[in-house]
Amino acid sequence: MYTAAVSKLRKPADFYHPDAYGAEDSVGYLMRRVVTGMAQGVDRRLESVGLTNAQWLPLIRLRVFHDATVAELARGCQVDAGAMTRMLDRLEAKGLIRRVRSTADRRVVNVELTAEGAHAARQIPAVLCEVQNAHLSGVTRAEWQALKATLRRMLENSQALHDAAP
Repeated sequence: MYTAAVSKLRKPADFYHPDAYGAEDSVGYLMRRVVTGMAQGVDRRLESVGLTNAQWLPLIRLRVFHDATVAELARGCQVDAGAMTRMLDRLEAKGLIRRVRSTADRRVVNVELTAEGAHAARQIPAVLCEVQNAHLSGVTRAEWQALKATLRRMLENSQALHDAAP
């Protein structure tokens, strides 16, 4: 099934071979380690404002889009609705968000930032920039741009594989 989807794409790269495969050289493994390191850095930096790495994304999305339903936030944060509900419970307990029943449709519950949540959300971009810049120490602007271009191409390939799968 996966092989059939791959065959619909441009010719796959030939970088990895089963007889010489080592996880420590795997792009996926290395990306996961970098993402984990960044998440730990964000956790350390956001600890002073009472947030975790997992909590910043819904706050930023609410800051940008102002209000949203749980389902919209879950889709935007790429988590299931149950996980998003639990996350919102924690953010609500911290006084950062509130749930407001829609006046147009009482079945719909919108989520919005409180004043405290808006203040916390304004601090997040600086933290994210600091952590990412620290992880990019010693990387040239050209390397940074090439890395982003490569990751975008990999995301396109991933989406194409997903779309091509039966």
